[in-house]
Amino acid sequence: MSKVLHISASPRGERSASTTVARHFLDAYLAAHPGDTVETLDLWTANLPEFDGAALDAKYAILHGQPFTPEQAAAWTAIVSLAEQFKAADKFVFSLPMWNFGIPYKLKQWIDLIAQPGLTFSFSPETGYTGLVTGKPAVAVYARGGAYGPGTGAEGYDAQTTYFRQVLGFVGVTDLREILVEPTLAGGEAKDAAVAVAKGRADEIAHTF
Repeated sequence: MSKVLHISASPRGERSASTTVARHFLDAYLAAHPGDTVETLDLWTANLPEFDGAALDAKYAILHGQPFTPEQAAAWTAIVSLAEQFKAADKFVFSLPMWNFGIPYKLKQWIDLIAQPGLTFSFSPETGYTGLVTGKPAVAVYARGGAYGPGTGAEGYDAQTTYFRQVLGFVGVTDLREILVEPTLAGGEAKDAAVAVAKGRADEIAHTF
């Protein structure tokens, strides 16, 4: 039995194309894998700690092999809890809209919190950086108002998928299947068609994920 962690990065609720397709995927997935479970982390309702002050100092204490102060230890506990929630899952589903060609700031905040030395990656002078979250597949549902996929001529504006692939790979998640929902700002039949195509792709992936 596998545990799937769905990390939702859109604040639009039922109006979100990325959330709609991700939920469709999860329904299809659970139908194909009835013994598995899904946990959802909504980044817009989660109490994400700020990564400043004592938390930032705690990271540098780790990097320099120094002990924590009591304040640093308390700040680091919250970050460890978030990272452990991530690492406890067997599979991941991310649903995220494109904001200003990149990702929403809440998702970036979550990434900056969990991408920590000793938690999701390690470093040595001999081998460099090594991701610690390995052997776990992921699905990313990307929604975009415009069209930026292969063949559109606007691929260079897409910092959403390029950054997300890079940061997941950095922590060790290299088995990534992607679903594009675009263009959502077209509205009407064009948007419905984009969602329908994405749901079809989600159905294909769900059976083998």
